[in-house]
Amino acid sequence: MPKDLPLNSLGFPKPPSETRVVVAMSGGVDSSVVAAQLAEEGYDVVGVTLQLYDHGAALAKKGACCAGQDIHDARRVAEEMGFPHYVLDYENTFREAVIDEFADAYLGGATPVPCIRCNERVKFKDLLETAKDLDADCMATGHYIQRKMGAQGPELHCAADANRDQSYFLFSTTPEQLSYLRFPLGHLASKAETRALAAKYGLPVADKPDSQDICFVPNGNYASVIEKLRPGAADPGEIVDMEGNVLGEHRGVIHYTIGQRRGLGIGGLEDPLYVVKLDPEKRQVVVGPKEALSTRTIPVREINWLGDEPFTSRSEWHLSVKVRSTRPPREAIIRPLSETEAEVELVVPEEGVSPGQACVFYAPEDSRIFGGGWIYKK
Repeated sequence: MPKDLPLNSLGFPKPPSETRVVVAMSGGVDSSVVAAQLAEEGYDVVGVTLQLYDHGAALAKKGACCAGQDIHDARRVAEEMGFPHYVLDYENTFREAVIDEFADAYLGGATPVPCIRCNERVKFKDLLETAKDLDADCMATGHYIQRKMGAQGPELHCAADANRDQSYFLFSTTPEQLSYLRFPLGHLASKAETRALAAKYGLPVADKPDSQDICFVPNGNYASVIEKLRPGAADPGEIVDMEGNVLGEHRGVIHYTIGQRRGLGIGGLEDPLYVVKLDPEKRQVVVGPKEALSTRTIPVREINWLGDEPFTSRSEWHLSVKVRSTRPPREAIIRPLSETEAEVELVVPEEGVSPGQACVFYAPEDSRIFGGGWIYKK
């Protein structure tokens, strides 16, 4: 590959026409704009859409990604812009790698984040390997996150638009994957800019609503999906206080999450109570006062580290961490126990820290992401 040519917009020293890029197309406006923009710039674009579940099955719903209408929408965009488009059946992979774990985690009293596992185990693993099989130079997605070149190579950074930032869901992207991935929307200031580009390219999805919820969970009703996947999972049991006193009966542990206050069905008490623990083995929902939700020390495992130095090269890392996708990063001290495990100490305790959620590491002074791991129960 010649070295004296200027880099194209994807970072390669050759003309766009000689640069093949596979675009992961969900059928939504974001990935459609990425594909259209790269096609207009003259890149050798190949669109790929994954069918992740049977859109006719009870699990799916209208407006979710990776099924039915969305596959049709992705195909229409490819036809409009004149590049090839392929649909790959990943239903079995998706069920084994994402849906089954989601159900089992809920049954275990955790609050899983299947979108992270989907990126980690399907999109950035199997699909990325497919892109390489197609002799693509890189794979582009519509995620709102930035890839920047640093002194040690590619770095992961938050999106320019904090309201659209998807860094929490992409912390498990490995350095090897990051070298191959591109995120053309990460620098945009707002979603309005994306929609303006969609209108500029005349895309049929320009006004398509954003997908909400988890793609295979109809209307956010997690419990109904888990009952279908794991019959008997919604067996009733006791609601108890922190001393074990029975306060009422619940309709299945899977209907409750850590930090929940409403819908407990134990009114008449003087002070509000919150779900502080789920015990699936005893079929108990444990409730307590708000202060019982405060957590300072968090055990984290399956760590993916994106720092320049080895994770275990220091006894402590002073970074910021995010323990829920909807919360801002908080100051913390991360103490490595191994290459993949750590104890995270929050400077200010957080409420409602839940096993199954991710703990994502951020640089305190800029937008860089240092990876993260999974919160678990000791």
